[in-house]
Amino acid sequence: MALKKVGVIATAQTELRPAWSDAQHIDLISSVVTSVFKGSGLTIDDVDFVIDSGSDVLDGRSISNCGFLGALGAHHKEEARVEEDGIWAAHYGVNKIASGAASVGLIVAYSKPSESQVANYWSSQVEPFYQRPVGFSQRAAGGIQAQRYLAANDVSMEDLANLVAARWAAAQENGGVQIDKLPSASDVLSAAEGAAPLTDLMFSRPMDGAVAVLLADEATARRAGADPVLITGMGSSADAHAFADRDNSRLNSLSLAAERAAASAGWSAAEADIVEVSASTAVAELMALEALGLAKPGQGKAAAQGGKVAVNNSGGALPADPLMVTGLARLVEAVRQLRQPKRYGLSSASRAVVHGANGIGMQSNCVFNLEV
Repeated sequence: MALKKVGVIATAQTELRPAWSDAQHIDLISSVVTSVFKGSGLTIDDVDFVIDSGSDVLDGRSISNCGFLGALGAHHKEEARVEEDGIWAAHYGVNKIASGAASVGLIVAYSKPSESQVANYWSSQVEPFYQRPVGFSQRAAGGIQAQRYLAANDVSMEDLANLVAARWAAAQENGGVQIDKLPSASDVLSAAEGAAPLTDLMFSRPMDGAVAVLLADEATARRAGADPVLITGMGSSADAHAFADRDNSRLNSLSLAAERAAASAGWSAAEADIVEVSASTAVAELMALEALGLAKPGQGKAAAQGGKVAVNNSGGALPADPLMVTGLARLVEAVRQLRQPKRYGLSSASRAVVHGANGIGMQSNCVFNLEV
């Protein structure tokens, strides 16, 4: 059965910074929640539920969202916490509205990894009996994936460096990301080792920031004013928890998530105008594009360079990976590009696919198909 259409009325996002040293979590959340209603024709009183996405591990305390309920606008409202990337919070919210249980929902994702030990956050997700004791990590997973991918395909370290440099340049051009110095491809290659064969700059960069998205049923969204961006397809999937139990030459769970989203929407990523993908490494971005069906296995390099489908005009996750926010930020960026395609060098655009990931080696994946 086709998914009932749900619209994105408005979005808001803080600048993504390596460290928001002069703002607390509650400040970032308040900023986007206040901003998302501007020009929407709605107020917090119109919201039926609030779903937030964050991490107790990153925040350093249990049930950390309880300290942010006022900033979230969740006082005397139904509120839920999703301890996954924010795109899963949006998935939850869309299902609530599509089922008829609510009309308007507020989705908020936030993160301040600058105040945490990011390696410990990832360590908490590693299989605990055999892999965690030997120090297996998110970086080790990225290195293993890269070793296998480079050995099997016609992709060089220079290709990866060029991809990273291009993504940082796109992030600087399209705003929203604090970048003090753009790395060149040679800078990427000469950076310190991240996990062989990848250099440190070939991994995504943790950032602080927050995002809010206002969702509503199609009728409410159209009454709110400007034509809404409609969510016409969704899909999610999770691979095996233990890294060694997966086929790490490809992202099978992303392929399955993309197939499910395409089945709901009636079209696939290859038919989109815009694609925004998340990735933990430069190699993982190529694998993600292949899993979405934009290229055959091992040929993601060509898809990453763009063409019929504009890929990561925002820069994607490599220059800015605000953990717990990254996938929802891809949704925000795609909505902006659909509404203002000429600003991003597109003559027109009517369809977009967005992707979020979570877990070691991108274990879990979620895909949205959007239309205007």
